[in-house]
Amino acid sequence: MVETSDKALGKIKKLDVRNIWKTEAADFTPWLASDENISQLGKAIGFELEVDQVEASVGPYSADILAKDTGTGKYVVIENQLGKTNHDHLGKAITYGSVLDAGTVIWVATEFTEEHQRALDWLNEYTSDELSFYGVLLEIWQIDESRPAVRFNVISRPAVIKREDATGKLKGALSETKKLQLEFWSEFREKLLKSKVVTSAQTPRPQYWFDIALGRSHIFLSNIANTYENRIGVRVYIGNKIADWALPQLEAQKEEIETDIGSKLEWNPDPENRDKIIAINKDVNLQNREEWASSIEWLVDMVKRFRKAFVPRVKKLKPI
Repeated sequence: MVETSDKALGKIKKLDVRNIWKTEAADFTPWLASDENISQLGKAIGFELEVDQVEASVGPYSADILAKDTGTGKYVVIENQLGKTNHDHLGKAITYGSVLDAGTVIWVATEFTEEHQRALDWLNEYTSDELSFYGVLLEIWQIDESRPAVRFNVISRPAVIKREDATGKLKGALSETKKLQLEFWSEFREKLLKSKVVTSAQTPRPQYWFDIALGRSHIFLSNIANTYENRIGVRVYIGNKIADWALPQLEAQKEEIETDIGSKLEWNPDPENRDKIIAINKDVNLQNREEWASSIEWLVDMVKRFRKAFVPRVKKLKPI
């Protein structure tokens, strides 16, 4: 039996964050921008975050941190406040998000007023499904004289019910093919997240593709479900802005990449196109829903293999 006397248990206490970070700009923001700590914030809200810029310029002002959700490729604005929330920081967060075309705004503060928490909830309720607001309470805790530990306590987030309701309304106005695509990608997304291949993913849409970020602009994974040709596939999609120099660098590693993935790939099958792809495909009958489980399992497995093979290589690509 575990001893439960006062001697066996430590006492937990909440510390003043100013004892850890004296200022937001010089101390806290650089700390949060490190890979380890931005990852910790991402896990708290269910994102896979990667810092793009610190003090990102917005006219005469600057956003504390501009990050990317690598699961969707969308920008994330992070506004920090070591103190009680105020209208100034709320206004900045919204302004920075709009100017930087962010899909998500995260407001990190050490104390949220009831009014500002309601403001975030209201924004989540009445803005587009493509825009999300998070309120994250920053706390420092310590047990006896142990090392202080950070806790990111999410106090405001988008309502899942709203997202599901919007999807349901959309589904009612779709053709049979579009309904099939929406249902297929909904099941795919659920399996993808449960498998923890990525920590976040885009909202399913009635289209033949479903994109997943690779951690860099103009290049991403594009999963396809082609109902006309009855095939599924995974493609590394390289936009024309970087294709001329990115594709040759990846082709130089063709043998190693195919070994990592465990399959031969199609390299630039449409050379006339300015955008380039590296792909693998599989013939399936998408009209037969009994095949969906195995098709989705194959796609999720390929996404896992492609991300393992390409993410580190994509990060090392250099413009020529």
